[in-house]
Amino acid sequence: MALPFIPSDAGLLALQAGVVAAPRAVGDITRLRRLRGPGWALVPIGSIVVVVFAIRYLSDTASALTYLALFAVPPLAAVALAWTMRGARPLAAAIVIPLFALAWAARTSLSGEAAAALLSALSCVTLGVLLGAVTPSRWLKVGIVLMAVADTWLVVSNLLQAPNAALIAAHPAGGLPRLQSELFGSVSMGYGDLFVAALLGTALAREPRRQLGAAALTLVLAALFDLLFLVLDELPATVPVALALIVVELWSRRGDRGAGCQCSLPPVEAGGRDSSASEVIASTPRAASSSTSLASSAERA
Repeated sequence: MALPFIPSDAGLLALQAGVVAAPRAVGDITRLRRLRGPGWALVPIGSIVVVVFAIRYLSDTASALTYLALFAVPPLAAVALAWTMRGARPLAAAIVIPLFALAWAARTSLSGEAAAALLSALSCVTLGVLLGAVTPSRWLKVGIVLMAVADTWLVVSNLLQAPNAALIAAHPAGGLPRLQSELFGSVSMGYGDLFVAALLGTALAREPRRQLGAAALTLVLAALFDLLFLVLDELPATVPVALALIVVELWSRRGDRGAGCQCSLPPVEAGGRDSSASEVIASTPRAASSSTSLASSAERA
């Protein structure tokens, strides 16, 4: 018996929010310093638009992507467990082996689907951190919003549905796990929906409180957004992540304006002392991630 829609959807939304909370601040990566530039902000939008149109017009694209994911996701997930996520430990990378085995052996069960989705989520954390290392923070945030706008356009114009279905249906030989999209119970979510969550987490990784707040906000907004499933079959699941970013940024700027106002008290009579309030300037977070992504958007299976 298939898992009903509500618990299926809740499981994937929790995973997406967890990806926002997962990336850690890795500092400046010396080898990537020369590559740094605003142009990398186009990667998020390119990862969805280019893939969708490639699947539409190049028949073997979906099959190629499933094999790309099969070989790329496990090592990227191992890097996340060893380095790019909070609490990472080198020995933790070995967890990828039983996760992959479970995703393969129990691919038609909830446990197998959960293992495959977790591997994909971990790989997105690594891709997000790497993209953040070469993209200025402000531009990375622009890239997140542009990706959500493109995702919405593709869904509304009915350009995403057929390529997304083809990508979900594609699978490698030998019953190997499909890691190019996430299926849990009766709901599927695109790889890009986890990728964009990793980008948001990377953008806020230097401020853990804001990062956790953004993760919680993403979960709440996504749950409210998915009420549209009552009347629709497919939604752009990148949108709640972009909305969470916008809310966090607006709240931060509001705090900056409040903290940045300088007030001083008039001097007292002779024998007294002068006092003044010091100015406090809050800084906005630094940015985030790197990667490739496949298709985006959540849909009922």
